[in-house]
Amino acid sequence: MTQTENFHFQPNAGTAGFLLGVIAMMVMVIHLWAGPFAPQQSTGVAIGELAAEIRLSATNALKGIENPPPEVPERTIDQLLIAGATILAGLAVVLGLIGLIRREPGRPALFAVGLGVSAILFQLFIFTILLIAGVFLIIGVLQNMDGILGG
Repeated sequence: MTQTENFHFQPNAGTAGFLLGVIAMMVMVIHLWAGPFAPQQSTGVAIGELAAEIRLSATNALKGIENPPPEVPERTIDQLLIAGATILAGLAVVLGLIGLIRREPGRPALFAVGLGVSAILFQLFIFTILLIAGVFLIIGVLQNMDGILGG
C-alpha cells in the first residue's frame, strides 16, 4: 500500500476557514485592481458638487436656514462586495480558531486565521489611505474656494 492510498481527506473547520480566507482575499484584491464596478461620477464633477455643497451649507448656516435632511444613498455592488469579503474574512478567522481549539491539523487553521486577519487589515489599510487622500483633497478645495466658485 502506498502513502496516497492511506490518505483520506477529512473536511474540517480549519480547511473551510482557509478556503473562505482565500476567497475573501481574492475579492479584496480583485475589487482593488479591477473595481469599482458601479458607475462613478468623474472626479471633477464630484469635487465641484462638494464645493457647491460646502458653500451652500455655509451660506445657509450664516442666514439661519436649516439644511435639508440627508439623503440615504443606495447600496452599490462595490459596497456589497466589500461587505461580503469582510464577512467571509471574519468567518475564516472564526473557523480557523475553531479548528485550533478542536486541535485539527494546525496549518490550515493557522492559515485561515492569517488570511482572514490579512483580508480585514488589507481593507482597513486601503480605506485609511483613501481617507487621508480625501482629506487632502477637501483641504485643497476649501483653500481654493474663491478661485473655484468665483466668489
